[in-house]
Amino acid sequence: MIIGIDLGTTNSAAAIFRNGDIELIPNRYGDYLTPSVVYLDGQQQLVVGKHAKARLKTEPGSVAAVFKRAMGSDATFTLAGKKYSAVELSALVLRVIKDDAEQHLKTAITEAVISVPAYFNDHQRKATKLAAEMAGLTVNRLINEPTAAAMAYGLHNKDEESNFMVLDLGGGTFDVSIMEYFDGVLEVHASAGDNFLGGEDFLDAFVGAYLRQFELTVGELSADDLRNVYQNLQNALHKLSVSNSVVIPPMLDKADREIEITRDDFNHAVMPLLERMRQPMERAIRDADLTLDELDQVILVGGATRMPCVHALVAQIFRKMPTRHLDPDLVVAMGTAIQAGLVAKDEALDDVVLTDVCPYTLGVAIRNHSAFANRQGDSFSPIIERNCVVPVSKSSDYSTTVDDQELLDLRIFQGESRLVKNNVYLGGLEVRVPKNKAGHEQVEVRFSYDMNGILEVDVTVVSTGEKTNTLIDNSGKELSPAEIKSSREKLAALKIHPRDDELNVHLLHRAERLYEIMLGELRESLRQAIAQFEQILSQQNPDVILSAREGFSRYLDDLEQQVRV
Repeated sequence: MIIGIDLGTTNSAAAIFRNGDIELIPNRYGDYLTPSVVYLDGQQQLVVGKHAKARLKTEPGSVAAVFKRAMGSDATFTLAGKKYSAVELSALVLRVIKDDAEQHLKTAITEAVISVPAYFNDHQRKATKLAAEMAGLTVNRLINEPTAAAMAYGLHNKDEESNFMVLDLGGGTFDVSIMEYFDGVLEVHASAGDNFLGGEDFLDAFVGAYLRQFELTVGELSADDLRNVYQNLQNALHKLSVSNSVVIPPMLDKADREIEITRDDFNHAVMPLLERMRQPMERAIRDADLTLDELDQVILVGGATRMPCVHALVAQIFRKMPTRHLDPDLVVAMGTAIQAGLVAKDEALDDVVLTDVCPYTLGVAIRNHSAFANRQGDSFSPIIERNCVVPVSKSSDYSTTVDDQELLDLRIFQGESRLVKNNVYLGGLEVRVPKNKAGHEQVEVRFSYDMNGILEVDVTVVSTGEKTNTLIDNSGKELSPAEIKSSREKLAALKIHPRDDELNVHLLHRAERLYEIMLGELRESLRQAIAQFEQILSQQNPDVILSAREGFSRYLDDLEQQVRV
């Protein structure tokens, strides 16, 4: 059985295609969204999901979030004094999603289709696959998030030809893809985006604008005050999506008066972020060689697209109202489920051919003949330019640069800068050439790139016909089997709360909230019930705990009913 997973910056979700339809998979709390947040306390007790998110502002030194942005990099996150990579943290999220799926589907899950931002480079895609491997999952396919969203909207089943744009603004990344559907083919024409732009940035801008009214900064606030500000402004942001203004009550010693924030105030605060959204959209249109009138539809994906300012920006640029009738938080997971069904050759799905593009330019380093070469370093010579439909194979010729040169050091990069120092190094190889005067020996360098992110490099020495070849699989930093084993052991050593334990924690939190609003005999009765349940938990007998939890849950149901009455 193959499931689809949307591994998101803010939230993650899973789904499966069975019985002819998409089925979203609930987590242990019955929610379809699992916050991509990891919490580790001083006793190495690990929590992933909404209870970890609840500690995000109160215990920032023990919580990691938004680590998807660091995928494919050497960045680390410190939890309870220990360092973890973005890959390891993502593996923990995937492991929880895998466990929840197995519990819901009553079967072991070992295979998955996982979505990634279209603008993820090859290092980041490799990191995503590695995280899945650490979580015990084999990745059958990485699917770009906008492509998954398009499949969820059924655009692959349209009878007529159509051009459309998918705008995916999630918690931490922004993706733009322009696609065309024709004759059973879903073809990507162009991709662009920003891996460091998302809903979290809009909230940060809102918080900053609010604090400036009191001449405060985030760095001046305590952990409790910061949590309070973020929670209140997150709620205010949700209200601004349905009303033109919201009143924010006093919440800090120095913010001792209520403030009315209008939608225009918020739009002004986030104007720089909206301008950052505009640039990838315009670049994708140019790269696809389309006019605005040739776009039949603009689809909004990602929870942050609920903001009215995003709707207004899209309507202003494209002169048409965007489409968003599916849940923007879940639409990518739905699309991954369809792709998983296609991989599994589900009879209820018609075959669809997916074509993709190379999101970044691929090329080699060459000598920089600029007068500023010593400060700038080598130049970048593109071979496969961004947004070429893959699979693709292209070649360029290069000459020796000094007399009697015997060795050509070919360094391969990915990016858009004219200088290699600003691009991503993928790998390299050395090629022997006959001694000759500078410029008299040439090599043909051919790049071949496929949908799985595999770059094959063939170099032919023109004068001798000798060939050299190398393969860069997903172009990321490879970990040895020993390094992968070490990471797995490191994660396995953490004391993961078992499913039942997390449900018990959730039940106790629910009881504590009830205790806070009750008085008199009901409050004393609840205190005794909590103490009794905690005593049963301390005995660590799974059967007894299961029975007690069911009874305690019914007891809380009755109390909540009395409160409502």
